[in-house]
Order: sequence, then C-alpha cells, then structure tokens
Amino acid sequence: YCTKTLTLYSNAHSKKHMAENKINILYVDDEQNNLVSFKATFRIKYNVHTAISGEDAIKILRANPIDIIITDQRMPNMTGVEFLESILDEYPDPMRILLTGYADLNAVIDAVNKGKIFHYLTKPWNEEELDLTIKRAFEVYTLRKDEKELTEKLGVTNAQLEFLLRQQLLS
Repeated sequence: YCTKTLTLYSNAHSKKHMAENKINILYVDDEQNNLVSFKATFRIKYNVHTAISGEDAIKILRANPIDIIITDQRMPNMTGVEFLESILDEYPDPMRILLTGYADLNAVIDAVNKGKIFHYLTKPWNEEELDLTIKRAFEVYTLRKDEKELTEKLGVTNAQLEFLLRQQLLS
C-alpha cells in the first residue's frame, strides 16, 4: 500500500511539475531548416532554444536553464561530440542526445565516452521516437537532480549531527 501511494504521489508530482514547467531544450544544428522544423514540431510541448553552432549554443547555456541538449554530430568548426565535451565541466547536468545523419560507429562511441550521451538517434529524426527519448531523458534528469538535492541535505544533516555529538562529548 505504502509503495503504491508513493508511486501515485510521485507520478502526480511529476505530471504537475511537467505542467508547471516545460522542459527546457537546446537544439544545436548547423542547418537552419532543421532548427525551424524542430522548433515548429516541439515548441508547444517544450521550451525550445535553438542554436546554429556550438558557439551560439554556449551563449544560450549561459543565459538560460537547460535540461536537455540535442545536437547534430556533423557541423563545421565543432562536431556535436566536441561541443558536448567542451561544455561538460561547466554544464554537467543537462541530458545529452546526439543526432547524426550517417551511421558512424566511431562518432557514437566517442559520443558515449567523451560527451556523456544519454541517447543516440539517426537523422532524419522520427518525431515520436525523439519525443519519447526527450521524456525518458527528462525522467533521468529529474531523478539525478532529486538525488543530488537529497545527498546535499544528507550532508548538512550529517554535519549538524557531528556538531551536536562534539558538543555532547565536550560537555
């Protein structure tokens, strides 16, 4: 009973959260048509930011909270994996999805190993598959965020208990 109630609460809570706050997505692609198509497809469901290059994407990251980053692999100046790898230290939390129009196994391996990719999809993307991937990525993002908050709270509680214990030992 308790687990079922918790699950129902959790589901209601995440649906409420989804309704209140749209998922913030950054879509990076060097082809303007793809940016327009992505925004037209997902702007009602999600809060969509688009960038035509890795450099533009970094400006958007600095100015906006981003939950999920979706990037094309093949771009001039900086590949999708290079972009994701370059922002990893400063922006470790957003979930990463890589899109590519060609089946390049090395790019996929690099993406997983260097860019910490959550999922890999081929272009042209399928709307339902991409939407499902975004939802799954956000679930993992939310769980990681909650876990991080709980760990921080636990650290504070432990520090308070250690302080109280020291006070007891000194008195």
